[in-house]
Amino acid sequence: MEVHNVTADAETFTSNAYLALGKRPTLVDAGAMAGVVDVIREHTDELDAVVLTHQHGDHVQRLDAVLDAFDAELYAYDEHPRRDHALVDGDELLVGDETCEVVYTPGHADDHVSLVSEHSLFSGDVVVHDDGAFDDGSFGRTDRPGQSREREIESIRDLLDRLPDGVESMYAGHGGVFHGDVRAVVERALERAERREPKYPE
Repeated sequence: MEVHNVTADAETFTSNAYLALGKRPTLVDAGAMAGVVDVIREHTDELDAVVLTHQHGDHVQRLDAVLDAFDAELYAYDEHPRRDHALVDGDELLVGDETCEVVYTPGHADDHVSLVSEHSLFSGDVVVHDDGAFDDGSFGRTDRPGQSREREIESIRDLLDRLPDGVESMYAGHGGVFHGDVRAVVERALERAERREPKYPE
């Protein structure tokens, strides 16, 4: 599946936003980068769906602009004024060319979901490959109000239980795209989360 990080050239803080091309062009998160609509249009004239991993500002700031520019349906776990479809744990949806299972993964955010197919993981902020705190396996921060390290640990364990052996691409909300042994990266993230040490020591 052809996937592009359409916020890769952002000069200000944003999440990664991934455009998955194929049978059903889909954007996973909208990011916070001005001009993201123009970058999407460099790759496709049609966008069928936008799927939110969660609704933190860095993931949804440009959502209205994207929805205004394209006739796309919005999928989200939590309520949103423009939501067309509510996501539920265990749902399946076509993202680009791959059928993904929705895995409810709260901890970093109460409405967090990840998307898992036979080959790809769209992990949002629950697990990332490299984010400045850790390389080769990190996890979303859980030190702010409403966040929970214990719930995050449960979510990463659940994600591992439902991760097919053939997954070899991880598209996370921050840091770089990872191609390789995704399971090993997620296992390292779990080990680090289980130490219960602060992710960002003062």
